[in-house]
Amino acid sequence: MENGSVSTGDTELDQAVRQWLQYDKNPKTVSMVQDLAKEGAVEALKKCFSSRMEFGTAGLRAAMGPGISCMNDLTIIQTTQGFCRYLEKSFGNLKERGVVIGYDARAHPPSGGSSKRFASLAAAVFISQGVPVHLFSDITPTPFVPFTVSHLGLCAGIMVTASHNPKQDNGYKVYWENGAQIVSPHDKGISKAIEENLEPWPESWNAEEALKSPLLKDPYQDTHTEYFKAIQKHCHHRGINKTSEVKIVHTSVHGVGHAFVQSAYKAFDLHPPYAVEEQKDPDPEFPTVKYPNPEEGEGVLTLSFALAEREGATVVLANDPDADRLAIAEKQESGQWRVFSGNELGALLGWWMFRCWKQQNSDAAAVKNLYMLSSTVSSKILRAIALKEGFHFEETLTGFKWMGNRARDLLDQGKTVLFAFEEAIGYMCSPSVLDKDGVSAAAIAGEMISYLATVNTSLSQQLTAVYKEYGYHITKNSYFICHDQIVIRSLFERLRNYSGQKDSYPTKCGRFSVSAVRDLTTGYDSNQPDKKAVLPTSSSSQMITFNFSNGGVATMRTSGTEPKIKYYTELCAAPGNSDVAHLKKELDDLVDAIIENFFEPQKNKLQPKPE
Repeated sequence: MENGSVSTGDTELDQAVRQWLQYDKNPKTVSMVQDLAKEGAVEALKKCFSSRMEFGTAGLRAAMGPGISCMNDLTIIQTTQGFCRYLEKSFGNLKERGVVIGYDARAHPPSGGSSKRFASLAAAVFISQGVPVHLFSDITPTPFVPFTVSHLGLCAGIMVTASHNPKQDNGYKVYWENGAQIVSPHDKGISKAIEENLEPWPESWNAEEALKSPLLKDPYQDTHTEYFKAIQKHCHHRGINKTSEVKIVHTSVHGVGHAFVQSAYKAFDLHPPYAVEEQKDPDPEFPTVKYPNPEEGEGVLTLSFALAEREGATVVLANDPDADRLAIAEKQESGQWRVFSGNELGALLGWWMFRCWKQQNSDAAAVKNLYMLSSTVSSKILRAIALKEGFHFEETLTGFKWMGNRARDLLDQGKTVLFAFEEAIGYMCSPSVLDKDGVSAAAIAGEMISYLATVNTSLSQQLTAVYKEYGYHITKNSYFICHDQIVIRSLFERLRNYSGQKDSYPTKCGRFSVSAVRDLTTGYDSNQPDKKAVLPTSSSSQMITFNFSNGGVATMRTSGTEPKIKYYTELCAAPGNSDVAHLKKELDDLVDAIIENFFEPQKNKLQPKPE
């Protein structure tokens, strides 16, 4: 065992373990692997060594622990070596411009892994190759990394975070020189470069030395100053903010958000929100929540509601642990709390951003240069506002990488990108960060709430007003669990060949008639003259959108990371049609018909979403 001889009877596995023990210098992960080998724990070893973490457009995300399928010192070094080589190929001036690296507060004591440790190893890799590194000296929100890439004109950015994932996970998120997350083919190129650079370079382990290098700079102070200066462009009601009586509670859910949201409120002259004491300091154990994901709604907000009751606050804001997303809840007259969906907040923030813009821009022609974006599975409410107000609305594929890259293209053409959002509580309210940003969104929401209070309006009332003016948009999203790839494929193939021929999609679903179909797996779109989809297509994931003649839209898609078939449905009513009970029933009936006719859960043995 001491000399690296391992024998589990599985040659490939033995070879992988031997190579690991030869390369790894972290005593904790080394002894974890040695112990498993001694015990002959073949299944556990297979879990750690069967396949390398896949580097995708979202970078890496996996549990911290030993082996090539986990996040640890060695896999971080290998990943960064590949990324470094890929950047050297892509930029002739990498050594002049450099990269930025940020990290959150995650840590995994058993394996010795932590976001801070991973960030300093990544810095060591770049510095060993003469590349300047701007390494934050302390934890930061994820949006600070894309901000710094753009602000300093760097070649790339890395954020070490697993966002709202369970506590044992960590991640490695990558930004390109345009300040947006990478898209294909960069992921493939980086992946290939990682495979070609698996053996650690001599200096890659020297994190302590690297931290003393003249190539290392700390962007913390500068970014802090410049970021809060940049978001103040979106502060339009300083007078109201100063005198506002509204009480707001904020939770950072044991993540990094607390100090930064406090600073953002200060930058907007808003009274600081009440912080949930038990959750305000970063804690990698996330002791008070089952999942540190504010999208889960009430379970994560229990302590916030209790504090709000004590302080007489009417609104609760929550960031996820890396502060790039924002959830909001409001106390209703009944005394109950209403947690807004991501789509409802998208409607409110979109309305507010446009209202503020309009007050600043008296020139009627300027609206022709204005854009808002949302992902294709998000509410179409921005489309309805755009139609009435005369600005442009565009849809992108799911995920902020697409919106960030599209926003950059539009900004480069001299357009104004005012707002972008996705239903998973992600909002981009400022073009100085081309990604979702829960810090600026929290401050802008605070100003909107303060303004509404001066006209005696709550968020819920304002949302109703938006729907009355632009048409009700009622959504219902859920998923089925299915572990069988063959079943998933045949379910979607059946929809593509519904009457036995290729591209013969359903024309009816129960009593509802289908008016258009877009299939982003094959690139078919019945709405286009040449029947070809405008949005990028990907044959590796399933995604079909059905439009119905009653104003319904439904998208069925597979998840890239989980064994789920998700559906996103929305009924888009015309302005003036305000019978909400009737609209809700219509959407419920449509969803039932889609489940029965398109999913066929009994036949396909699909498990419904656990309640």
